[in-house]
Amino acid sequence: MPIERWSVAQAESLAPDPAALKRARSVSGQFGATGTLDQIVWGLVRGYQVAADLAGPAFKCSCPSFRAPCKHAVGLVLHWAEAGAGDHPAPDWVTTWQTARAARAKARTSPPDPVAAAKRARERAERVAGGLAELRRWLDDQIEQGLAGLGRRGHQAFEPMAARLVDAQAPGAASAVRRLGGIAGIGPQWADRLLGELATLHLLVAGHARLGALDPAMAATVRSRIGFPTPAEEVLAGPRASDRWQVLGQVDSDDGALTTRRTWLHGAATSRFALVLSFAAPGQSLAADLVPGTEFRGDLCFYPGAAPLRALVADRTSAAEPFGSPDGAGSVRAALSRWSRLLADDPFRYDGPLLLAGVTPTGDGWLVDPSGDALPLAAGHREPWWLLAAAGGRPASVAAEWSPGGLRPLAAWVGGAFVPAGPPVPDPGAPRQAELPPEMLAAALVGTARRPWQAESVRVGPVTVGIGPDALSPVEPVTAGVAPDALSPVEPVTVGIGHDALSPVGLLDAAAVALTTRRAGFLPVTGRSPVEPAPEETEPPLPVAAGVRLSRILRGGTPGGAHLEQELLAQWLAAAVARGGVVPPVLLPELLDAARRNTTVRSGVARVAGRRGAWLAWQRPDWGWLLDEATPVTVTDWTTATGTERLGHLITLRRTDPAQARRLVESTWGADSSENRARFLGTFADGLAADDEDLLERALDDRRKEVRQTAVELLRRLPASALAARMRDRAHAAVRLLPGDPARLVVEPPDRLDDDLRRDGVGATPAHGIGASAWLLEEVVAGAPLASWADLEPVGYLALARGNDWATPLLHGWAKAAIAQGDARWAAALLATDAGVLREAVRWDLHLVLPPDALARLAAEALRAEDGTAHRLLALHPGPWPEPLSVTVLETIATRARTDRHTWQLGELCRTAALAMPPDYADLTGRLATQLEPELDAGRVRPVADLARTLAFRAEMRAELAPESVTPGQ
Repeated sequence: MPIERWSVAQAESLAPDPAALKRARSVSGQFGATGTLDQIVWGLVRGYQVAADLAGPAFKCSCPSFRAPCKHAVGLVLHWAEAGAGDHPAPDWVTTWQTARAARAKARTSPPDPVAAAKRARERAERVAGGLAELRRWLDDQIEQGLAGLGRRGHQAFEPMAARLVDAQAPGAASAVRRLGGIAGIGPQWADRLLGELATLHLLVAGHARLGALDPAMAATVRSRIGFPTPAEEVLAGPRASDRWQVLGQVDSDDGALTTRRTWLHGAATSRFALVLSFAAPGQSLAADLVPGTEFRGDLCFYPGAAPLRALVADRTSAAEPFGSPDGAGSVRAALSRWSRLLADDPFRYDGPLLLAGVTPTGDGWLVDPSGDALPLAAGHREPWWLLAAAGGRPASVAAEWSPGGLRPLAAWVGGAFVPAGPPVPDPGAPRQAELPPEMLAAALVGTARRPWQAESVRVGPVTVGIGPDALSPVEPVTAGVAPDALSPVEPVTVGIGHDALSPVGLLDAAAVALTTRRAGFLPVTGRSPVEPAPEETEPPLPVAAGVRLSRILRGGTPGGAHLEQELLAQWLAAAVARGGVVPPVLLPELLDAARRNTTVRSGVARVAGRRGAWLAWQRPDWGWLLDEATPVTVTDWTTATGTERLGHLITLRRTDPAQARRLVESTWGADSSENRARFLGTFADGLAADDEDLLERALDDRRKEVRQTAVELLRRLPASALAARMRDRAHAAVRLLPGDPARLVVEPPDRLDDDLRRDGVGATPAHGIGASAWLLEEVVAGAPLASWADLEPVGYLALARGNDWATPLLHGWAKAAIAQGDARWAAALLATDAGVLREAVRWDLHLVLPPDALARLAAEALRAEDGTAHRLLALHPGPWPEPLSVTVLETIATRARTDRHTWQLGELCRTAALAMPPDYADLTGRLATQLEPELDAGRVRPVADLARTLAFRAEMRAELAPESVTPGQ
């Protein structure tokens, strides 16, 4: 039977952590021969033999890595999930591995000796009984001595008892005791939490003491909590539950020694929840056969217990397929009612699954259903940006784990689409309420030896629980002063515990009853208001494939490593802006976070975030930058629009009607803030004309430095402006050309910096190492129009300047003028003859003025000459490179891969080419990598292969974001 191909999500889940997934992606495209053999996928990469038995899963790789699976094994499964496997016949090493695995599996299934097994079971039962008897005495001692002392001693107080229970073969109880060390003395309400855990442990010990009298289901629950295992074979031999099982979500937890994956399923017909657990040692992968958001038909077998939830998948009768929304979702009250029944059957449970329909987040960490009932979100999940982004503040179905700490979301379904919950975030300020009565907690803190606990009943919200042997008559509920959300109003309750109420045993029993009563009787809060929904989106969505690629970029799935991610994100955003449309809402939190860290992509993000992005930014301060990023819009009323809306309107208007844009700015110039005046003037670069000069001249007298600087930069781009004329007069007064044979320059720098020079943008502080006169000369020459130096060609002026005492300020002045005015003729002349004299920053800025083809020629010449500046010249070229430069770079890569002693230069060149070389070169570069592979070691081939994959990635990205074709006649 051919193996069913996995989804990419299944393959990615094999990686033990995000870093491992990145490494796996780096090799997934480098496999040569691949194939399948039964349930085994195999391949060859960089000389390593890699195989994955997906029935296990189990992995084999000849690399020296200690991880299992290593990056090659995960990369192989990723390659198979994305592109399938080849049809090569399986080599001998694959069949040998398959045979060895089958032999080991057969050896493990040999039947055990029943007599020896019974003897081991009796011996273990005796050890467990002894350990739990000692645990009971230890619990009594802690309550007698008081919990305050435990809070001071920390985790050391619990290690001896935990070690004793390990020796007694009660690992479940040992883990429960060891967890107490992370509670005692730590965090708010620690004593309340500690007493509750001690009470639950005491209840477990009492259950074990009466194990023979309990019904089989409860006895199985007690044995499971203590740590008695139930073999998988025994579970699979039991009854089966057939249904269409929907995978709701997964939660991974790591305690340092073991990684646990909790996968929740829900039966569509039976409305039954199931929990599938898988475990892995550090660095190992977890089972990935259950993909959240998919469903399959099949049979589950449940572990025995009073409220069985844990299950094994016994059989599948259909392939896994996505489903639109979960069946059986209900109201908050219905979910809590189900939780109460679960807790009544299994009082040892701390959490359980809920499936809520039509819930909406509030602004302060709650989920509200349509009837107005609300449940709190747990610490770390109180700001569900993933849900707000996906649903836009509208109702959605949500699967979650419920516990006394609140809801821990697993996933949501929005418009028929599955949305996994975001990871928890640190939340030290999360509130926590005490669960146990204060009088009980006070007695436990100081110890019953000092403060005997005496009570015939315990009040738990509106319920009074009778305790002790005399609690035989109904007790009226206590309702005065109780919050309406504390407990459900139930009938009068009587509970007879059957112990002396003055004993520590009675206190722990009463605490267990009070804790279970409170948790089972929790009522939802009413009166919480959901967030206002996001406005409807007006822009069309970007293509689905483009959204998937953006997700890969944001989550570290790009080829070439993390150092290319930001550049690829910028290129993706530029292509998306050119095409038009908005990103998938579920990606907005990650995209806004990326732009929060990288300001260079904010403008592009603002153009594709849409109205949903602005709605999110309004609610979260560290995304507030989005509200200040102007996007092209049309404003109907200039006087009432916000500064950002005005800026967006000007961006649009300057391209179509610059005169009208100027008149709008002039109409409110005096009332606008200096910050807005600077931002508005910045838009005048589009459509700059002589008519703008009056306003720009007015801006030269503004109080704000940014306004004056913007005005100077714009006026210098107007050759006929009054400022240009003033600077021309000053420059030619300071530098005069005297004809003759030879001609020469007479230089007389300005003698002082007056107010007029300051107003026209001449700075008062010279660059480091430059005198005041030289600086004034440089600034005056820089401000004069280059067209005014018309008596000679640029090379003629430069030749005369080189023989002058003021050569350095003259050359720098002309260079800065060429940069400001974008004069490629002067820039080329300066770089050809005087580049070595210029300061480094000025020299490299001159390259940016050159046309792309001229810059490409310089870079190609530097590469052929092995000039050290070649890499920087390549990095300056905006791309895509022209064909001659691309060919030169590819030839250089081939040469360096074969000849360079060190590979760092090769890697740097490949990384630069990955972003600027035309994507059409992906195939040619891939063939080069294939040609080099048998000749060179993997370290030299890897940069070339990474370049090929990045170019292919960009080619696919370009195709996905290509502008929509226009129908003829439109």
